Amino acid sequence: MIEVSNLTKQFGSKTAVDNLSFSVGKGEVLGFLGPNGAGKSTTMRMVTGYLPPTRGSVMVGGADMVANPVEAKKKIGYLPENAPLYPDMTVQGFLSFIAELRGLRGAQKKAAVEKSLELCFLEPVRNQLIDTLSKGYRHRTCLAQSVLDDPDILILDEPTDGLDPNQKHEVRSLIKRMGENKVIIFSTHILEEVDAVCSRALIIDRGKVIADGPPAELRARSRKAGSVLVDIEGLSGSGLKAELERISKVASIEVTRSDDSGFAGRVFPTKSTSGHDLSAEISKLAAEKKWVLRDLHVDEGRLDEMFREITDTTRS
Repeated sequence: MIEVSNLTKQFGSKTAVDNLSFSVGKGEVLGFLGPNGAGKSTTMRMVTGYLPPTRGSVMVGGADMVANPVEAKKKIGYLPENAPLYPDMTVQGFLSFIAELRGLRGAQKKAAVEKSLELCFLEPVRNQLIDTLSKGYRHRTCLAQSVLDDPDILILDEPTDGLDPNQKHEVRSLIKRMGENKVIIFSTHILEEVDAVCSRALIIDRGKVIADGPPAELRARSRKAGSVLVDIEGLSGSGLKAELERISKVASIEVTRSDDSGFAGRVFPTKSTSGHDLSAEISKLAAEKKWVLRDLHVDEGRLDEMFREITDTTRS
């Protein structure tokens, strides 16, 4: 339902987004990731029509965002970064105002406002002035305006920014639930959100796509994915390490603890061996030698490690 093709944005001599292409279909929740300055917000502003691209195109439900912006924008609910609010309005008054701007009237408007208040857990503050709200409730009010007219597509820039842990859980659950029958793209710097919510993650750096796939697939690209974490007692650390190195399926070992009481570390399998096969070999050896296994599990990989490995985190 969203098709981004060769999207480029230049600000003078600086290229913020560089020939970016991707598509997102109904039922997908796409996590949009990247280091600060990678071009995430600029891309989302072009996808939603707030910024014109230098080159390339954005198709939204068959409508071209540049050639037919009104039709394309009708299909989108947008939560921008640092979304503006009217502080002298109540929450309900603000949502009613936004509903009218979107052409809703009468019973249809009232139903839309009530549903958005309920969806975003705003009933307790519906009659409160926005100026008196906490940061979390302000952010949820901004989220409520993005879902007000039940759009087919949601573009959310840092949707859990400023929320406490309980509020984050509520919003993540809401996004996951809505993602079953909508197109959702949301940017985040909180990698645990990708695991919790997303069916797919797209990582950009310097305006280019550098990784795209399901979270589990991206985790598996981490250097440590498939390695086996062990903590063994029953022999000196050096003796245990030597025994493990004799296993043919072992490529290398990283030691985290080695003393007279035992050994702890990370054991990497050979390229032709899975972590689970190596784990079984270590378990079998431990049983034969009567070692005590305090820990033995396969590391499935971590998104944050993979993210650091494929992006340049040293730049200012």
